[in-house]
Amino acid sequence: MIKVLIVDDHHLVRTSLARLLDEEEDIDVVGEAASGEEAITLSRKLDPDVVLMDLRMPGIGGLEATRKIMRNSADIRVLALTGFMEDNFAQRLLEAGAGGFISKDTQVPDMVDAIRSVFAGHRYISPDIAQRLVLSRFDSEENPFDQLSQRELQVAMMIVNCQRVSEISDRLFLSPKTVNTYRYRIFEKLGVQTDVELTHLGLKHGLVDGFDTVN
Repeated sequence: MIKVLIVDDHHLVRTSLARLLDEEEDIDVVGEAASGEEAITLSRKLDPDVVLMDLRMPGIGGLEATRKIMRNSADIRVLALTGFMEDNFAQRLLEAGAGGFISKDTQVPDMVDAIRSVFAGHRYISPDIAQRLVLSRFDSEENPFDQLSQRELQVAMMIVNCQRVSEISDRLFLSPKTVNTYRYRIFEKLGVQTDVELTHLGLKHGLVDGFDTVN
């Protein structure tokens, strides 16, 4: 049996995926998590084989959660679930140890194939995401977020998801002063002056999509 942990901040998405995957004879959904922080905790507790990880979530998000899960256990496979995949973001996920990416538009049979594939130790990228990544290499426009460090990118993602400095401080175990230092460093590197400008830039370059900004 392939033990799967489902991570998504939307309850309906989690329960729907769990119901569909539990119909497979070789897949056992052992748990559900609503945040990156909860995913890290449950990964240690439940020891899943595959973590189906939503990337756009409040808190530390799927990228940082993937990095910490892989740091704790290299045997766990992470399959990222996303609505949009930017080239630099994909590279950071691979560096964090993700075993593959699938689109939220992926059909259930293809999702099952992806879970089985990463469980077997293979990389899996859904065709629509693979096509976008290939096409992005022909785009001459540079992505300004490439110049951010891992921590700066993490803070930037939390800002564009409408999280206040105090929330970011609590979730990342940093002082508000340190968070603001990262914030102004991000502004300087990206040439923006407000959180709104940062959000617009994030939307343009695939750091976040419109749906996730609202939720």
